[in-house]
Amino acid sequence: MKEPLAAAVREPPPCGLQHLRSVNMASTMSASTSKRKVLPWIEGTLLGVFLFLPLVLEHYWVLFTTRIVILGLLALSFDMVWGYVGILSFGQALFFGGAGYSTALLATKLGVTSALILLPAALLAGLLISLVMAAIILFGKRSPTAVFVALGTLTGSYVVERLLRGWSYVGGQNGIPSLPRLTIGTMEIEEGIGFYYLAFGLLVLVYVGLRWAVRSQFGLVLAGIREQEERLAFLGYQTQTYKGIVFCLAGMIAGLSGGLYSFHEGFVGPAQLGPVFSTQVALYSMFGGAGTLIGAVIGTGSIEAVGYYVSQYWETGWPILLGMLLLAIVTYRPAGLISLVVSERERIGTFGGEAVSASDNIAERCHEHA
Repeated sequence: MKEPLAAAVREPPPCGLQHLRSVNMASTMSASTSKRKVLPWIEGTLLGVFLFLPLVLEHYWVLFTTRIVILGLLALSFDMVWGYVGILSFGQALFFGGAGYSTALLATKLGVTSALILLPAALLAGLLISLVMAAIILFGKRSPTAVFVALGTLTGSYVVERLLRGWSYVGGQNGIPSLPRLTIGTMEIEEGIGFYYLAFGLLVLVYVGLRWAVRSQFGLVLAGIREQEERLAFLGYQTQTYKGIVFCLAGMIAGLSGGLYSFHEGFVGPAQLGPVFSTQVALYSMFGGAGTLIGAVIGTGSIEAVGYYVSQYWETGWPILLGMLLLAIVTYRPAGLISLVVSERERIGTFGGEAVSASDNIAERCHEHA
């Protein structure tokens, strides 16, 4: 990955990707003069809080927090496709619910309960479903527009939801209830602290992997696609291939989340893969701050917590109040809650100080030649 990108940086026309990054960085630097790194502090604080939280919470709140951790995985998957390559996917719930149904069928029809089989099966189910969607929507002769991808994934999610609602083999409207507990060997993973740390460990692993990816040369290409896809294509990068890779990677993560969620709740139903749930996932990421990873986790926790407390006082109208709050945040803070403390420059990333200096020099040379 590094050689083609390095060649694009070194050789003429060197004004392409690096020039793009220079211009982008220059604009973001003017927006904020702060050079403090806030994201690592936020990530470290949340890691410490979530690590010890179940030790001081009652059983009900451990279950509630586990649900947030699992949904945080799903929000990360949306943040990858929307926040890093600009794909507005409303199909994340399809991958989530599809994996949930697949693992539920394995457990109820074949008696498989081992987490070492079901969780990889959930990953595989998410990958296969997203691969089919990518083949239909992304890998056409022409590069699809954002609207086409959004409507295509939304339609796919809606069609599969309606199909499952009428399919008695998978429970129809009622879904598949009473799922058995996950096991590791002879040990059952009960809902509570054990399940929490399983989900939390997977969330941390996925988060660290994604953090490394988006700050690597691969992430630099993704940032270029997000900001100026035409220029990346002009330099010879197969942008649709990169977008397809991220789309399928996000599908795998959503599938893992769906498998965990089904066995934590003991139930999987058609609503878990419908467009309404997909929209809710999009709100998680946008509310917290797309393109930061940690913003998706913060958004998930914030919306779930606010939704729960508001519903205690206004049982029927709390979605209206929550919707107004979300609308206000998206309208007046389009970069999400995370933008209150994280600068635009840090949100986009520097990809290393030396690389930025080199790109600045290239930009200056381009300007001189022009």
